[in-house]
Parts: sequence; structure tokens; C-alpha cells
Amino acid sequence: MQHFINVILPIPLEKLFTYSITKAEANFLKIGMRVAVPFGKSKIHTALVAEIHTTAPIVYEAKEIHQILDDDPIVTELQIKHWSWVASYYMCSIGEVFRSAVPGAFLLESETLILKNPESIVQEDALTDEEFLVFEALERQSMLKVQEIAAIIDKKNVLPILKRLLEKNVILTKEEVYQQYKPKLVRYVKLGEKYQSEDALGALLDSLSRAPKQSKVILSLFQLQGRNQKKITVKELEEKSESSASIIKTLIDKEILEEFFVRTDRVVFDAAKKPSLLKELNEYQEKALQDIEASFAENKVTLLHGVTSSGKTEVYVKLIADCLAKGEQALYLLPEIALTTQLIARLQNYFGQQVAVFHSKYTVHERVEVWNNVLTNKSKAQIVIGARSSLFLPFSNLGLIIVDEEHESSFKQYDPAPRYHARDSAIVLANFSSCNILLGSATPSIESFYNVKQQKYGYAQINRRFGDVLMPEVELVDIKELTRKKRMKGHFSERLLQGITAAIEEGEQVILFQNRRGFAPIVECTTCGHSPQCPNCDVSLTYHQYKKQMRCHYCSYHMALQQSCLACGMATLNTKGFGTEQVEQELQQIMPKLRIGRMDLDTTRGKHAYEKIITSFEKHELDVLVGTQMLTKGLDFGNVSLVGIMNADNLLNFPDFRAHERSYQLLAQVSGRAGRAKKRGKVLIQTYNPYHQILQQVSANDYEGMYTDQINERREFKYPPLNRIIKITFKHRDYGKVEDASAWFAKSLRVSFADNVLGPEFPSVSRIRNQYLKNIVLKMKKDQPLGKTKAYIRKIEKSFDSIGQFKGVRVIYNVDYI
Repeated sequence: MQHFINVILPIPLEKLFTYSITKAEANFLKIGMRVAVPFGKSKIHTALVAEIHTTAPIVYEAKEIHQILDDDPIVTELQIKHWSWVASYYMCSIGEVFRSAVPGAFLLESETLILKNPESIVQEDALTDEEFLVFEALERQSMLKVQEIAAIIDKKNVLPILKRLLEKNVILTKEEVYQQYKPKLVRYVKLGEKYQSEDALGALLDSLSRAPKQSKVILSLFQLQGRNQKKITVKELEEKSESSASIIKTLIDKEILEEFFVRTDRVVFDAAKKPSLLKELNEYQEKALQDIEASFAENKVTLLHGVTSSGKTEVYVKLIADCLAKGEQALYLLPEIALTTQLIARLQNYFGQQVAVFHSKYTVHERVEVWNNVLTNKSKAQIVIGARSSLFLPFSNLGLIIVDEEHESSFKQYDPAPRYHARDSAIVLANFSSCNILLGSATPSIESFYNVKQQKYGYAQINRRFGDVLMPEVELVDIKELTRKKRMKGHFSERLLQGITAAIEEGEQVILFQNRRGFAPIVECTTCGHSPQCPNCDVSLTYHQYKKQMRCHYCSYHMALQQSCLACGMATLNTKGFGTEQVEQELQQIMPKLRIGRMDLDTTRGKHAYEKIITSFEKHELDVLVGTQMLTKGLDFGNVSLVGIMNADNLLNFPDFRAHERSYQLLAQVSGRAGRAKKRGKVLIQTYNPYHQILQQVSANDYEGMYTDQINERREFKYPPLNRIIKITFKHRDYGKVEDASAWFAKSLRVSFADNVLGPEFPSVSRIRNQYLKNIVLKMKKDQPLGKTKAYIRKIEKSFDSIGQFKGVRVIYNVDYI
């Protein structure tokens, strides 16, 4: 009887692929193990075993696998079940979920090796100079990698040369799978076996009397061992004995010292401090905790609606402690990496080394180690804090999922596929794992609050700040009138400058929020009106002063700032609009003595950049922190008494059905950074339209009012949460193709869905990286069967793919787009 496996390949295939295996391999393999398999003409891919069976494929002959890569599964069956749901719901392939879910080091791909053909008789004079260089290199070396050949002949594209050498039978190619992950080994030393006795040791020290440096190393080793009984690293010994690596190597060569290696994790948290006791909850937190536990008892998803600074984190900590007491794992999802910095410190304070962190700023090796620790349920990975990707970790005993700041749009993945929403996917994972899930926010999403109103979700509320500190006082500053009267200093109103001065004089700190990075979004010639545009995208270039650069925020194209207009040649260039850089510079000019920091995408590119900025602000090394929406999400600074919002209008006037909900959430969240400790904080919102209903609701902290207005509006215009939405995007370099393809697809959809199809329409930025975009939005009633609708769309796509003129047009699905 023949045996087969169905595998998940990390490429967008609709179906699983089948390979043949031997009986011994069938007995050894388990679901979730990786195997290297040939796919296509010569490529070898890493695949994941999804099924083991004895049914041969009908359409094609099953190839044999190349090799088995694991001794044990690295992915659980529950994960594969969850990935299948993500693929089905978000209309992508399970291969795309696999590629997105696992650290890149697990996806071994083959590398092409170039070998000399031993059977070929080479006519050297028939080779070009470049071909001869490759041939000569292969005479000396048995095999070369493609990039090594590129270095030898100093050319980037070497494929044409290799192709000619293949045609002349000079070379052969071979595919080889290579491992990316290398465990970290720490080098330790100890005294050699023969010198363990006192007599031998005494004789050794006597013999080293003429080698004082070597003698000092041995004595330093004893001092280190006497102080603490742990193993001694070579680095520690070097520092203590003030000697070089060569002296230690000499001692190892003489077998006086023995070296040994221990495998360690790359991310190790300091375990010096003892975990502190959990804080006592106040009556409001205690009441919320009881409501959450009652809701968990009914197996309901639960929403914790707590105003900013109400102490939601302490409630989470109590729930995590209860989860760990049952011997279960906890997952704490955050929308922004910046938030993990403060939270890691808080959770380690309570739970010590049981905390693991997983996000994109970690290297691929570090992510592999966290993955393995979670898989084997190690004590150092009982609590996982992470951004949305940590949802795909191989939990074996998940007891609690907390989704903090659940309203955040950062939980939605945009590109590449799967375009999943971490909050919704976490709810499904909790259902599959039979564990509790808590969503927390000061400004819940309309969808979650609607589910509470429909009694689908449980609900708990904390409507008072911790320590009974009053909610910040919100003041709207009308800059339209002030600009007309010329009473603005740059982009600062007199009122905001007074507030900053008063706060600094009292030794307090200030946060300034401007949701645009760079210096200015537009540089315009005042003579002819020309402004530099990105050659690849339909946007103007943003001016970044710190690099004297014009930069596109979509494709990263950049050019040096021109001294004169590229169109008319006049040196009359002026900036329009403003970003965080300009706010920082203006304030520094107005108040030169202030210590100002900036937190946006430009200043947080490094691995530890978030940590440095947040720590220096916490330590009061900065007076003012200027930033984008990174600042708004759950950060806790006890000494901030004033928050200034530079311009609220660019949030409100956005072409999106969620614009008002987002504006309320963003403004309420950034306001919540003020007055978190003892004193009531102040928020100054600069706006050209102080009577806008959203700004009035923010100043009155009226979430219910905002929710009622938005839900009525969405009911009228058939938007979520009362209807479902699928956005279909068409992408191609040819404008005409995108136009025709989207029109054809929309016409086909209207046959069944009539007026519920909007578009096709060009988005506000209709060309990105030289690709034109056009969108169709499909609205569906909640009672409309989602599976059938998606199957119908896929059917249309199959017909679409068979039309020659639409060849090359990419169709991208975004289910529940945000």
C-alpha cells in the first residue's frame, strides 16, 4: 500500500498538494512537521504536513518528498484549524497564512549551487571573459553560490552568463536546502579535571609563578566562583582578570582550563528582582472583575469599557494571575510595539521571567526561540505579549486572551495577505481553544459596542479614573479667528503656549499631538504653483528637514530638497501644512530652553528606539514629547499635565465612513494621557471648527452620544456593524486594463447584488508604486449567507481569469476592511 501526505506550501495555492512517502516515513511523520518538497521545475520548498493518507492524487503523479526537516511537529493541529478559518474567512490561501504566521527561519528555501560539469570538455577560447572567470573559479572550488559568482564578475545580474554556460555544458546546477536559524551558544570555562585536587592546584599556581598574567586569570576564576556558584563565561573572566582572549586560549590549549558551550535564548530578561505582590483593586475595578468573571462563566466574549487611566491593566493582571494559577497560558495582544515597552516592565514586575515578547522588531532568530518556548510550554513563555502576529504562536494550553485597545485599526493587516483582523481572529481562536477572551478599551469600536447592545458580548465598565482623579478638562481653541487676527505664533495659539509655559514652570510635562510625520506634506513654488510629485505614486512628496529630503510615504522614493523650482527655476519654494518635525522646530525657536523629543516613524526605526524615547520621557529628561498617533495608545506617563492637539480638523475631514468614530477615539485616547496621577489634567484642542459635533462629544466625554449618532448614520447608509463589507481592489500598471477589468467585475457582481455594489471607484491615492488601483465595495446584509457570497465571488473570479485581456490584473480581497 502506498502512503501519501497532503502538505501546505507557503505559496498562494487554492488546494493542498500531495506527495508520496514510504511506510517508514508515514509511521514517523506527524501533522505539523515540516518536510522539504520539490515544487515546479527545480525549486525545493518547505511544506507543512496537513494530512497523512493512502489515497493517490487523480490529476497528477505524486512526487517523492526531498527530506524530513523536524523530529517533532512545530505547528499544532489547532493552529492549522485556525489558519484554515483565517484563509476561508479573509479569502486567501492557507499557504499565505502559513507564510505570514511562522518566523521566516522556518521557511527554508533552496539555494542554487553552481558546479563544474565533470563530463564536459571545455574549449576555453569559446568562452567570453566573464564566462572564463566563472569557469576558472570552479576549477579551484567545487561549487559556488549565485551571489558568489556575482561578486567574482562584479555584476548584479549573472543569470544570462549562467544560462550560456549551461547551454555550453560547462556547468551544472543543484538545489540545496539550507537552515537559516542558528542557536546562540555561549562560551563558558572551568578548571581542567586534573587540577581539581588541592595538591594539583598548588603545583599549578607554583608552575605559573613566572607567567603572572596566566596566574591572574586562574585566581580571577576562583574569585568569580566564590562570589556566585554559577557558570563563568569567557567574557566575564576576561573582564575580571583584565586579560586578553589569547591568554585564556593559551590556558585552554594547555588543558589547564576547559571550555564548553551552552545553548541560550537571545532574549533574556533580568531575573534579579523578586516579583512584587499584585496591587489591591479599588471598588470599581473589583466590580468590573466580578462582571467579567460572571460573563466568562457564560462563555461570552467580554468587553471591558474603562475610561483612560481607570486601571484596566490591573484588572488584566489579576485575570492573568488567575489563569497562571490554573497552569494555563495567557496571550496579551497590543496594537502597537511602543506599548509593549511599558507593559513588559509592569508584567515582569508581577510575573518575573514568565513573560515572553513577540513582535516584528525582534530578529528572525529571536522569534524562533519565542515560538519554540511557547510550543514546549516553557515557564518563560506562560504570558506572551505581542502585536497581531503573536496570535499565530503554537499555544498548547491557552486559557486567556486579552485584546487591549481593541478599537485600534493597527490590529488589521493590510498587505500582504492574509488581510486579517487580529481582534476578530482572536475571538475565533478563543472559541477553538475553549478559552476566555477579554476586549479592553476606553473608546470601544462601534462593532464591539453594538455586540454588547445586542447582548452577544458580556460587558464590564469602569467609569472613574484610578484614585478618583477627575477626567481631563478639554478646551477647544478656535484658531480660525486667531489666524484671521494674526495672533498665532507659527502653528501655536497663545492659549497653547500659555498652557505649555504654566506646565513647565510647575515641573510638569507636555505631550503635543500632530498626526502627520515629516516637516511639511507639500513644498510649493509661490511663482508657478508647482509642487514636486512622486514619480511612482499619485501623491506629493513630503519634506523631511532632518535629512533635507523630499520623501514619498508610500513607496519610499526620495530626492534631495531642490534650491529652486523644477518647473520655472525660481527660488520661491514654500511649505504648506505641517508635520511633527515642524512642530518640534517651531516650539524650540519659541522656547529655546525646552528639552523636546519626537516620537514618530522616523525616530523609532531602530530595535530599541521606542524604549529609549519612552524611558527618557519617564525619567523627566524631556519636557515636551511631540508625536503622531503612536502616543495615543495606552502609554502611562504620571507627570503629564497638558496635552495639546495641534490640528483636529485633518482627522475629521477624511473620506471614510469611520472618520468620525476614529477621530473621537484618537482625540479621547490622546486626551487620556493628561493628568493620570493626582492632579486633573488639561487638553487643548486647536481647531478651525470648534462647534463640530465630534469635538463637542470629546470635550464632554460623551461616548454613548457618539455611538448613537454613528449607528444611526450607518443604519441609513448600510455600513458595519449592521452590514458586512468586502472591498475588492484591482491592481495593474496599465490604467486602461484596471478600468476595463474593474468595470467587468462590477457588472458581474450587480447581476446578483444589484445596488449593494459600490464602484468601481479610484481611491484618494489611485497609483502606488506605478500600479493603478480601483476599488469595488460590496455591502451584504448580516443575514446573507457569507460562505455562498464568497463562493459566488470566486466563481466570477474564475471567469475573469479566463479572459485574456485581463491577464496580469491582480484582484485583492479585503473582508471587513477598515
